[in-house]
Amino acid sequence: MSQEQPRRQEQMEPVKYGDVFGVSGELADKPIAPQDAAMMQSAETAVLGQTQKGGPAAAMQAAANVNVRAGLVSPDDVSNPAGEQGVTVTETDVPGSRIITESIAGQVVGQSVEAMPLPNYQAGGGINMNSALQAGITIGQALEASAQALGNKAVDRSDAAAIQAAEVRATGTNVITPGGVAATAQSAAAYNEGLIRDQDKVKLGNVLADATQKLPADKIATREDAEGVASAQQRNNLDMSSTPGGVAASVAAAARLNERGL
Repeated sequence: MSQEQPRRQEQMEPVKYGDVFGVSGELADKPIAPQDAAMMQSAETAVLGQTQKGGPAAAMQAAANVNVRAGLVSPDDVSNPAGEQGVTVTETDVPGSRIITESIAGQVVGQSVEAMPLPNYQAGGGINMNSALQAGITIGQALEASAQALGNKAVDRSDAAAIQAAEVRATGTNVITPGGVAATAQSAAAYNEGLIRDQDKVKLGNVLADATQKLPADKIATREDAEGVASAQQRNNLDMSSTPGGVAASVAAAARLNERGL
């Protein structure tokens, strides 16, 4: 009986966000509630036209159902992080595809890429050269995608390091452009370290908006670029990890799409 009792207690633990998604902090310890899943389903439907098979909303609904059947949450329950900070589904259009990012309380719980046909515009009987020359997703566009996915994330040292690596890769030079995205990110990270309240800190969206225009040069993202950016971000992160939906993740997604020839 002494061995059976611990197993029963373990079975009574609700399914939490940290059990299903790569999240941290308060959110990771919260049970997945039915109304959280309902909000994500509504957000997916509003942006994508329907809930995604195997997506975050579906995973949340399955976990919430388990928690309700076990009597650990009620059908009307909503977790504090989701209720207070909300859920979001955003899409970033890039040539030939769109990047879909889903977040709860500011933390990314899912990111996927959908292929979309490239337009073949014609003007005056000829081929539109802007469309013809756009053969892939650039590093600058990947940075802008990260700004949309995690625009409210406060810039830290790992973000600044990743952005610097991305700029170096995009421009082909180790010289940091004064006033460019890398220099701005470094200043933002240093400024944020002296602040306590997150709402007072400089966010990724402030730094990376219009990144393609701020870069003196740009290039199509490759696997080598993605690895270099990820390495820089991980080296400057205390837990040696990359932020889901962050700079390294966005460059990696762009590189994967470019390899597929989308």
